[in-house]
Amino acid sequence: MMKKYIQYLFLAVCVLISSGAYAANSETVIHTDSHWNQQPIKPIHIDHPQVTILRITIPAGEKLSMHKHPILNIGYLTKGELTVRSENGDVLVLKPGDPIVELVDIWHYGESTGTEDAEIVVTYVGDKADSLSIAKE
Repeated sequence: MMKKYIQYLFLAVCVLISSGAYAANSETVIHTDSHWNQQPIKPIHIDHPQVTILRITIPAGEKLSMHKHPILNIGYLTKGELTVRSENGDVLVLKPGDPIVELVDIWHYGESTGTEDAEIVVTYVGDKADSLSIAKE
């Protein structure tokens, strides 16, 4: 039911934009079928869909603990610099405006490596029963 609702909502927005009712511009920030480490995104089956959007601020010089995500999440760095390192040695450095398709079920951590706090807006898509993140003990 939720999927149908989202499809109808998207169609309505497209009709409004194409009709000239609203002036809109779009720029593709990322269009991919893989995570930032080039591993393919696995098919997702969700019984009870839930979307969460977080604005996360990581103070300059701060290193997050090792963690993993059981669900798909996509982010966009709005300020600062963020370096993400996976347990198997992959490294990604993000600057303001850079997107990230985060790793799923792979241990990793982020570190604010710039001179100012790093701020990232992250959208998580999963089942209501899923956690957003799991810390490594």
